[in-house]
Parts: sequence; C-alpha cells; structure tokens
Amino acid sequence: MPSELSGGMRKRIGLARSLILKPAIMLYDEPTTGLDPITAKEIVSVMLMLQKKYNTSSIIISHDMYCTQKIANRVCMLIDGINYADGSFNELKTHTDSNIHAFFE
Repeated sequence: MPSELSGGMRKRIGLARSLILKPAIMLYDEPTTGLDPITAKEIVSVMLMLQKKYNTSSIIISHDMYCTQKIANRVCMLIDGINYADGSFNELKTHTDSNIHAFFE
C-alpha cells in the first residue's frame, strides 16, 4: 500500500508514473525534501540517469544545493519573487553579491 512506502520509494514511483507519458520536460518541485542524505543522493542519481536515457530537460525548484550542483546546467535565483541572478552553479557560488553568496554558505 502507498502508505507503507518510504519517502524515497514514493519519489521513485512518482518518477516512474511521470515517465509513462514520455515527457520532453520533467518538472521537479523540491525532489529531495524530507529524504535522508543517502536517499537524496540516490534520487539525484535517478534524475540524472533519466535526463541522459530519455533525453529530457528538467526544471527543478530546490533549496538543496547538492541537488542543484549535480543536476543544473543553469541556475536562476529568485529573491522576493524576481529573477535576481542566473548563471552556472560555479558562477553564482563565486559571485560577490552578498544576497547571492548567502545561499552558498
């Protein structure tokens, strides 16, 4: 029964259900929230595999910087509801703006 599944298994089943429709774009909303670090890394690995195997693009809303670093080609940072900055993970990580830098501390 679904209520008997762990958080990680629920995430995996959600991914599998989404793939049935063969989407060109996958939208993830906080895909690693509530997971232990090991399971979160496994979910990130599954997401990367899906991108490569099915040639899908991904849009990920996340506060998880590990997930963002591993998956994102481009990062857009929203602050107060506006696109405050965008670039690669490393570009933003080394940015001198204190509002941006605060996310990477």
